[in-house]
Amino acid sequence: MVRAARPYCDFVSLRNKIGSRTRPDRPSSQSRSTPPVTDSPWGPARIALTAFFAVDGFLFASWVVRIPDIRSQVSASHSALGLALLCLSIGAVLTMPVIGRLCLRYGSRPVTVGSLALLSLAVLLPAHAHSVTALGGVLLLFGAGYGGANVAMNSAAVDLVAQLRRPVMPSFHAGYSFGGLVGTGVSGLLAGPLSTAWALALSAALGMAVTVGAGVVLLRSPAAATVTPGHTDRTSDTGRTGRTGRTGRTAEPSGTARPDAGSTRPRTRLLVLLLGLTALCTAYGEGAIADWATLHLTDDVRASSVVAATGYGAYAFAMAGGRVGGTWLSIRLGQARLMLFGGLTAAVGMLVAALAPVVPVAICGFVLVGLGLANLFPLAIARAGAAGGPQGVAFASSLGYGGMLIGPVVIGFLADAAGLPLALTTVTLAATVAALLPLSVGRRVTDDR
Repeated sequence: MVRAARPYCDFVSLRNKIGSRTRPDRPSSQSRSTPPVTDSPWGPARIALTAFFAVDGFLFASWVVRIPDIRSQVSASHSALGLALLCLSIGAVLTMPVIGRLCLRYGSRPVTVGSLALLSLAVLLPAHAHSVTALGGVLLLFGAGYGGANVAMNSAAVDLVAQLRRPVMPSFHAGYSFGGLVGTGVSGLLAGPLSTAWALALSAALGMAVTVGAGVVLLRSPAAATVTPGHTDRTSDTGRTGRTGRTGRTAEPSGTARPDAGSTRPRTRLLVLLLGLTALCTAYGEGAIADWATLHLTDDVRASSVVAATGYGAYAFAMAGGRVGGTWLSIRLGQARLMLFGGLTAAVGMLVAALAPVVPVAICGFVLVGLGLANLFPLAIARAGAAGGPQGVAFASSLGYGGMLIGPVVIGFLADAAGLPLALTTVTLAATVAALLPLSVGRRVTDDR
């Protein structure tokens, strides 16, 4: 009986050997064309990309803290400084569409590394400008690096989100928020001991070190497939997971076109436009609060300067914390519902902050605004990238940046006409629009199924 069973045992042994040889130790042609989905939510590529977001926030905060010193250095009036700062925005807006095309041609990861290297070098230059004209010129370059980095990083993040099949975009923007907080704190501590030139030089050195270190990791990591225009996130409204993974969608390799891509192009453009308007309304609120929150607390609510700074810090920490929990909330609620609840929370919080007669209640209102706005912008950019690829990211980011530009200006004019508290209530209107626009996007995605 034992000998009779040996041929079967030998067959089983031979089959196991053959099976071991045909296991996917070597990727097949199909696996080579589509990058494998990793089971680890925090792989090297995600960590490296988060580091890029964090250093981007750190470098921008390092520059912002030194604006008063640089203004004195170039002897600029308020209006002249405003024109110089406008050059930064012009550089960013002009660069964003170009970077979107470069990401499609060369890949978003190499463009991310190059853009952060440019930003790290450009942060040095404002300290060496000795006229308003020269400052405007270097800020054009600084804005090009900043705008390019934001489009390239978000495009790389959209591709990685598709590869991981998890809605992790808010975690990248949490890295930006925490990087900005660290940059503000460190630059504030160094404001006394170090000159502007030395402080920005140290920031530039840190930026280049992170760019080189994280860049090597990012470029050596398995490349994520480029999300091609015409894709939509079909589970963004419900947050449910299907057989394709946690986000229910897959990316295709670069250059792969869907048969119906041409027919869906007008709808794709409309989706990207609606998401870009969502980003614009969100950034309108962020820009208004960044420039006017402390002034409102000191002038209208009669808070001391220290308490006013604490109030803004509470808003910033609330936003960073909200982004840390954004992935979990996206999975539980769905992206559209999270954006709806976030926008409405920010709208209510802004009403409280603008109209509250006492400091503690006003600060609580700003905390609600931070929590509400936290995930609106990153999710709008993520969904625009899923629909339109890198150019969708570039278009939505340009609109969002425009909102950050017009917000402080509109608030300023309205404050002169009707008072700052009433002017700040326009943030409530913008947040409400940002909450409702994703519902229209969700309905149009449903119509495309």
